[in-house]
Amino acid sequence: MPMFLRSLLAGALVVGSAATAQEAVPPLDPLDVNPAQAELGKRLFYDTRLSGDTSLSCSSCHQADKAFTDGEALSAAYSGGAHFRNAPTLANVGYRAAWLHDGKLGTNLNDVAREMITETHMMNMDMRIMQERFKQDPVYVEMFEAAGYGEPSNGGARNALQAFMKTIVSRNAPIDTGEMSASAQRGQGIFEGKGQCSTCHAGERFTDDQPHNTGVPNNPDIWNDPARHSVFVSYAKFMGVENYMNIREDLGAYVRTHEEHTKRTFLTPTLRELTYTAPYMHNGMIATLEDVIEFYDAGGGDDVNKDPILKPLGLKPSEKADLLAFLQSLSGESFDVDAYVWSADDYGYELIEDWRNVNN
Repeated sequence: MPMFLRSLLAGALVVGSAATAQEAVPPLDPLDVNPAQAELGKRLFYDTRLSGDTSLSCSSCHQADKAFTDGEALSAAYSGGAHFRNAPTLANVGYRAAWLHDGKLGTNLNDVAREMITETHMMNMDMRIMQERFKQDPVYVEMFEAAGYGEPSNGGARNALQAFMKTIVSRNAPIDTGEMSASAQRGQGIFEGKGQCSTCHAGERFTDDQPHNTGVPNNPDIWNDPARHSVFVSYAKFMGVENYMNIREDLGAYVRTHEEHTKRTFLTPTLRELTYTAPYMHNGMIATLEDVIEFYDAGGGDDVNKDPILKPLGLKPSEKADLLAFLQSLSGESFDVDAYVWSADDYGYELIEDWRNVNN
């Protein structure tokens, strides 16, 4: 067995060990993951050589201890730019039906990996160069072969990243283990009843994977910061948005539909692991879970396209406390940073000068 496989952290990478869930929330079905491919994907995920100037890795914006977000209201971007959206969690990403806050990407994780690597404001990588970087690394040569991909290739890299992301699965949340507090159980009743939260936050991942307008206010930092504004303009232009130079709002799913009623609609985020993923909303405009509850108790924000289901709820302080307890019960064990961070020592090679930009 190759040396790097001996270092496989089965507890972190083998899917399917989630505790038995309560009847109302069935556990996520295990995903079929090849361990050697997932381990290769893990190393790729933490390797800054996947970005054009070796300044960013996937983990730059998706950090294990934050449920694979970055804890920022608006994320970083490739050198010279800055992003205009919040980094979404990768927890349970293998089960998703669409990606990005506007749903631009469809149902194939391989396509997601390609987009993130090659997009100018993301990692800005020419995949032909990336492939040559892999071929010059003896560890990658060994790992690609062991994963069944032959010599290092772009397609193999994307498939391996897909395999790794499928291992990022929630486990042992109180709602799954049957250990919710009395307050959380009362909060579940509010979530499914008076609060109407389950209308959009449904299923085992607590999302319908559909775009909705909840009236979230714009984040002014996007247009106050030239680096963020330039990235926004570039994205809007690429997506065929009219009058993009004069727009001062994130149009959400409109960029792919170009239908008026979809302006400022964004995919419903999963509520799994949400205690680790603050700040909230697609642009980080709501700082805490308590603030999120207040936002929806008031009926959301103001927008002509706001989903009509959103109305003031009139929750009592005790009901808000119970709802908060329920939301907190949807987060399980924090993802083990040591289990997910790639270490050069795992592979039996000395960390040489040319690998200085790989996270350890």
